[in-house]
Amino acid sequence: MTDEHKPGDTDPSTAEAKTIDADTGLDLPETDTDNMEEDADTMFAGLNDMDEGMLGQVQEMMAKLGRADELEKENAELKGRLARLAADFESYRRRTQDDVQAAQGQGVSKAAEALMPVYDDLDRAVTMGAADPAKLIPGMQAVQGKVLGVFAGLGLEATGKEGEAFDPQWHEALQVVPGDEDDVIVQVYQLGFRMGDRLVRPARVVVSRKG
Repeated sequence: MTDEHKPGDTDPSTAEAKTIDADTGLDLPETDTDNMEEDADTMFAGLNDMDEGMLGQVQEMMAKLGRADELEKENAELKGRLARLAADFESYRRRTQDDVQAAQGQGVSKAAEALMPVYDDLDRAVTMGAADPAKLIPGMQAVQGKVLGVFAGLGLEATGKEGEAFDPQWHEALQVVPGDEDDVIVQVYQLGFRMGDRLVRPARVVVSRKG
């Protein structure tokens, strides 16, 4: 008896192997799973390589961020120290300025207090000179001596007297005239003053020079 093939029948020898999907009920062709496993291994290996590279970059970025955070903290600390230093300097400057002003005020007060008796002597000399002109010169000379005493009390030393050797450090020669010796002060136009090694005012003098 000859086997007849009915329509819709498939030849088991030539038909593709099929499986039935449990969820959809559809026939699914069976595929070679060996190639899929190899592809998966290749794909995951690539991902692993990429992940290692990305991990290194992330670690590098985290290290940089950490360093940036440290630098920011250091910067904030330096700014704080600079602000405190500026505040301390401003306080020091104000204290110094106050001290200088106080010292200047005390110096002016001391000098004025020392000159008050001189004013009193001048007042008496003028009063006596008005009544008797012959007494005016001695009175003024007494006042002059008292002024020099006040200057000496303030640390000033007179320089540029007649007969004194000429010294350009303390004296200013306004004129040179013939004389018996060189560089001797023969006339004083204006008395000079020094305070230790510091010149306060040069003496203006006439100096001799051998002809």
